This record gives sequence, C-alpha cells and structure tokens, in this order.
Amino acid sequence: MAFSFRQGSVPLLVSFPHSNTFIPSAIADRMTRRGRAVPDTDWYLPRLYDFVDGLGASRIVAGFSRYLIDANRSPDGENLYPGQPTPELCPKSCFDGSPIYLTGEEPDEFEIGQRTTEYWRPYHDQIQEELLRIKHRHGIAILFDAHSILSRVPRLFEGQLPDINIGTAKGESCALSLENTIKSVLERQTVCSHVINGRFIGGYITRHFGQPSKNIHAVQLELSQVRYLNESTGEWNEELAVETRGIVHSIMESIITWAGTQI
Repeated sequence: MAFSFRQGSVPLLVSFPHSNTFIPSAIADRMTRRGRAVPDTDWYLPRLYDFVDGLGASRIVAGFSRYLIDANRSPDGENLYPGQPTPELCPKSCFDGSPIYLTGEEPDEFEIGQRTTEYWRPYHDQIQEELLRIKHRHGIAILFDAHSILSRVPRLFEGQLPDINIGTAKGESCALSLENTIKSVLERQTVCSHVINGRFIGGYITRHFGQPSKNIHAVQLELSQVRYLNESTGEWNEELAVETRGIVHSIMESIITWAGTQI
C-alpha cells in the first residue's frame, strides 16, 4: 500500500512521508544489515501527532520506508540542498554514510522508475487531490509536512539541531502571516529551542505543493528526536512526548485559526 489516508473537515492536511518501515522482502534481501534496520525513519511520529484527527485535519501516512523511495525528494533527483549532503530519491547510504545495499545490489534507473510509479506517485497524487478538495471547499488549504531526525547527525549538520525546525522554503511556500503565526507560538513557549528556515527549509513536498499565490500554503516541521525519544536507545519517552506534543498541538491550532481569518 502506498499510503493510508483519512479525510478531515478543516483546511489542513498533515503529511507523514518518512514514518513507515515497509520494504518488500525481495528488496530487503539485497540490503545490508544496517539498511534493513532503517535507522533514519521518523520514528513514532504519527503517535506523537495522535491529536490530528481530533482537530479535524486530514492525514496521509506513507506506507513505505524512505529507503525504498523517499517521498520528500524530487523525482528528477535534484539536490535540494546544493553543496550539502542530501539523501537521494532512492538513497544508497544512511545519514551516517554507511551503505544501504550490498555491493552491486543498488537499484538501477529502471527499478527507480518502477518504485516511483508504485509508491512515490500515488502518495503525491493523493496530496494533490486532497489539497485541491480542501481549497475548493474552504477557499484555502494548508499542508503541514511532519518529520523528525536525530539531534546530532554530523554528516548533515554541525553540532546539535534545534528542537523545532520550521521550513517555509525561505518564505516561498506559505504566506508571511502564517509563518509569523507559527513563530508567535514558538516564542511563547519555553520548552523547545526553535529556528525558522535554518538547516532545514523544507523538502520537495513543501517546496512543490506550497503555492501561496493560489492560497495553498505548505510548512515543514523537522523535529529533533531528542524531544520525544531516548535517543541512545530509540525508545519512546512519554514525559518528553507530552511536553512536545502540547507545543505541536498549539502550532496546529494556530494554523487552523489563521486559515479561518483568510477566508
């Protein structure tokens, strides 16, 4: 299955492109032990966002691992962060640089095309369809692309990542007033460090679907996993999760409220 989807009633769609671990066994057999462990998964993220349905937001969750094909990368292989390491559409290495595939078992262009057709394309088609439905019904649509990552990944960035990393493609994927609304929520809380358009400014999904001139807005949140996991073990930390969930919930509420003022 390329994705699971639930339609909501408010002008917000929440996307989870990297929270699944599914890889077909025939492909997993060609992977290293490290690759099969899919360490760069956005672990437990739908669990952290368990309030989404209650807010009335639509929700789409990819049904496949980013190691199979990365739903947040351009289908033409464009490097989203020129000059910096960026995972490929069908990545061949983990964030730490270790190989995902056994020697000689990497996918070729034909196989990448098959994966794009079977997994990547249906996910994106559903996002497009839902955003257009939301826009038709409400006059405005907002896409919130949810991600998480280890707090320290030396190959991708120096030092420790801020807890909450908002990306709006440097202001191009959403209205400035929406970005400022989110900024206000973050400035009122004292639990999480935060940055807007820092190391992560939004991946392909945010940049592709965000069209504020057409009243379709997109925002990415890259959350440091230190805010809801015990990073040394990868285990869920309920105490941290409660704090972080409350902040993300407030961000979502502020987005829905903002949307109501734009109609």
